[in-house]
Amino acid sequence: MADNFIHEIIEKDLETHKYGDKVCTRFPPEPNGYLHIGHAKSICLNFSTAAKYGGKCNLRYDDTNPVKEDVEYVDSIEEDVRWLGFEWDKRLWASDYFDTMYEAAVELIKKGKAFVCDLTGEEIREYRGTLKEPGKESPCRNRTVEENLRLFEEMKAGKYKDGEKVLRAKIDMASPNINMRDPIIYRIAHTPHHNTGDKWCIYPMYDFAHPIEDAIEGITHSICTLEFEDHRPLYDWVLKEVGWWPAPPQQIEFARLNLTNTVMSKRYLKAMVDDGTVEGWDDPRMPTIAGIRRRGYTPEAVRNFCEAIGVAKANSTVDISLLEHCVREDLKEKVESRNVVFDPVKLIITNYPEGESELCDMDNNAQNPNLGTRQVTFSGELWIDGADFMEEPPKKYFRLFPGNEVRLKGAYFVTCTGFSKNEDGSIKEVYCTYDPDTRSGSGFEGRKVKGTIHFVNAKDAVPITIRQYGYLMTEDEEGNMVKNPDTVRTITAYAETAAAKAAPGERFQFFRHGYFVADSKLHTGEKPVFNEIVPLKSSWK
Repeated sequence: MADNFIHEIIEKDLETHKYGDKVCTRFPPEPNGYLHIGHAKSICLNFSTAAKYGGKCNLRYDDTNPVKEDVEYVDSIEEDVRWLGFEWDKRLWASDYFDTMYEAAVELIKKGKAFVCDLTGEEIREYRGTLKEPGKESPCRNRTVEENLRLFEEMKAGKYKDGEKVLRAKIDMASPNINMRDPIIYRIAHTPHHNTGDKWCIYPMYDFAHPIEDAIEGITHSICTLEFEDHRPLYDWVLKEVGWWPAPPQQIEFARLNLTNTVMSKRYLKAMVDDGTVEGWDDPRMPTIAGIRRRGYTPEAVRNFCEAIGVAKANSTVDISLLEHCVREDLKEKVESRNVVFDPVKLIITNYPEGESELCDMDNNAQNPNLGTRQVTFSGELWIDGADFMEEPPKKYFRLFPGNEVRLKGAYFVTCTGFSKNEDGSIKEVYCTYDPDTRSGSGFEGRKVKGTIHFVNAKDAVPITIRQYGYLMTEDEEGNMVKNPDTVRTITAYAETAAAKAAPGERFQFFRHGYFVADSKLHTGEKPVFNEIVPLKSSWK
């Protein structure tokens, strides 16, 4: 990552030897859904920060909730991290530390810093107060250490029902920070855990578990998103009052990634998967890392995007066109070009020798000669883009119209002599003559033409399915995010044979149209399916 305030903090800590010469970070996802582009920023920040300072970064699954962890999510998380180009030092589970967390809670009770409370959840909320008014102390707050230890042990032994008792930190009910008003640190949940089975019926709250997990692992800099800033005093309080770690980790917050036209709430994304709005978590319209991978985005482009937006202390929204710009910039010299015709119209060259054909050499990438050339078949019957012919063109239209001459890319000059229509008035065929002296590469230096269009040979062109995407979300007039009704356009196009031979996941530039990828799930040699990655032109400045 570019220099940022987090790196400045780390460099000062290295100068003062706060943690010796050690830098250790972690990426701690909850395995309850697929990661999205916002997580990509956190992954890049944590892993690249550790790498920059010769440190280590752990992958830790935050599974303190006794919910059934899904192997599908774990597998997808690991695939995403590796796809982005990173490898963790250790793979860890927060639930492996439940014994230590329980001992830490007992330590707080012994120090008079925690108590068992009988209030209901609703009563605890009522007692908490407001931002303007202090809270009210629980009637259980002054229980003796001995009574609290006994009750907490009974909670662990399963004597009480869910919600009947909780363990709370004893801090300050008048604190201006509501998170410090005797927060709950343990609750009862008679629910088996995927990792620990039936061993526990009490589970730590995230705000209590998080600092302990970091401390056990020797994390030096616990990098979180901005919503955890108000929780930092509690993070520090837990580590100080438990008191087992002489050089406790420090939490540092940065602004999470917000993108225009994009919702990144796991709950909302899951709802779209469940109600069939999208094909699944890896639908190419989804902002999940699985979705953008299937869409054809590259890990280099995502890393470059995260580098470009930097690390900020204040929340803001980034225009999604910057992400698309980074994808376009990464692909422009990497991928080969192919001729693909949209909305095809037949082009008949009336003076071309009947039944004959020839091969034309074409650059695979005009910006990168190292990608070589390929040969495309040319004959008297071709397909051209429907947009490349107009019966009555406007000014500055330089493509085909009656009487106009254009270059067929890699081949010859042709002049339009006429056209025919279907019964519905659409263009059926366009007729041209060609000039055999104007073949590309022949050294012809005669007249100039303003327009160049591409083609595919009608006889061996391959029909392919193309899926173009809109944004799932858009802003209404009041600035609220709402679903877009139509976000997929499926068309049949004609491609040169080299495009149809693509392997799933292979990317191309379709000449004059944009960047496309052979779909990793649907594409086969018999039924080629391509997803639009990004169009050619960028609206981002």
